[in-house]
Amino acid sequence: MDTAAVERLRELLRIPTVSHAAPAESDAAHLSRFRETLRRLYPRVHSELELELVGEHAMLYRWPGRAPDAPLVLMAHYDVVPVVPDEWTHPPFDAVLTGDGAEATIHARGAIDDKGSLVAILEAVEALVDKGWRPARDVYLAFGHDEEVAGLGAPAIVEVLRDRGIRPALVVDEGGAVVSGAVPGVEVETAMIGVAERGVMTVDLTAREAGGHASTPPPLPATARLARAIDRLHRRPAPVRLVPPVRAMFRTLAPHAREPFRFVFANLAATGALLARALPRFGAETNALVRTTAVVTELSGADGENVLATTARAAVNIRLLTGDTVAAATERARRAIADPHIEIEVRHGSDPSPVSPWRGEGWRRVATAVASALGTDVVATPYLQLGASDSRWFTAICENVYRFAPFRLTASEREALHAHDERIRVDVWLRGIDFYRDLLRLS
Repeated sequence: MDTAAVERLRELLRIPTVSHAAPAESDAAHLSRFRETLRRLYPRVHSELELELVGEHAMLYRWPGRAPDAPLVLMAHYDVVPVVPDEWTHPPFDAVLTGDGAEATIHARGAIDDKGSLVAILEAVEALVDKGWRPARDVYLAFGHDEEVAGLGAPAIVEVLRDRGIRPALVVDEGGAVVSGAVPGVEVETAMIGVAERGVMTVDLTAREAGGHASTPPPLPATARLARAIDRLHRRPAPVRLVPPVRAMFRTLAPHAREPFRFVFANLAATGALLARALPRFGAETNALVRTTAVVTELSGADGENVLATTARAAVNIRLLTGDTVAAATERARRAIADPHIEIEVRHGSDPSPVSPWRGEGWRRVATAVASALGTDVVATPYLQLGASDSRWFTAICENVYRFAPFRLTASEREALHAHDERIRVDVWLRGIDFYRDLLRLS
């Protein structure tokens, strides 16, 4: 085990760079401390690479290569989501190390999302600089500070690069991981490389009434009207369909699937509609691969327990499947709710990303690094990224944008993202450094 590298990761995980939806609640001092710690821990990176702050906190490093055109961009973000400390087995910002050998595990918010990738990138670059290696073409490291709140850091970096006429040949950000058993009928290890990501939007539902005392409620108070709208939306989900990235994933995995899945995956022209209807039954992840999803995440009503709510509100988080749009999803919600007294307003939204190719030089470089660093038995497959990431902004200046975190993650480890007990196994993280090193050598 590379003890020094592990200790550097743990030190950075202890800095609570939490992003809050209300900017005033975020502590910029922790962001500054994180950057200052990077400078101390990675002196060769900071002597060899050019660093500029975009805005106040987003970091853009340039590693000059022998040619400036068609650069590689490695992305990560150093902010993390909030925590409820009492829910954690270990304090979320103590970076507790448990176990030894293959069981050694670091427990901390950000261990996977996304400081694990950020620090692995810096470890790879620091080691290559130390050996005197120089890339053939420029390399950029783009580290955002507000990805978790869909903030301004990454789009500002894209604008800087666009203004300078820089069009990357390849962009790699967080995303899919190396998994086993995530696809029905497939037990081999698969590197799920996101070639696209779903769009994201939030819709506010509002019901209003005159209000009054709770002892004399009307036949349909605002809270009940809102509850009915939520129930209707839940009972009428978006239709299922197989979009191109998902079709490509199943075709890639068909030779590695057991029967009858092998036949189904290999013959999607005949079986695709049946497969799309069946996938939601296998769980939340496969359901999200085949439909636009909608879920209520915030609710509000009256300020007191004996007061009728004059306004009842719900926030609906909608993730748009490739080919869907903000406008279409809004209209679908309106039809499902079927109540003109429910106000429907889009708080914010962005359509799904363009689809990057799963053939060609950019894809080959990522797949080659997967094989060399993570094992030739790992099957690299295109994948539809279910969550949103900063990488969507880079599709404006690059056709080859891929979303992949080079870590072997179990189902329970994936479930801990944005939840309690986020963690990463030490040997898994160290192998991730090898992926970034090998990808850089291919630049």
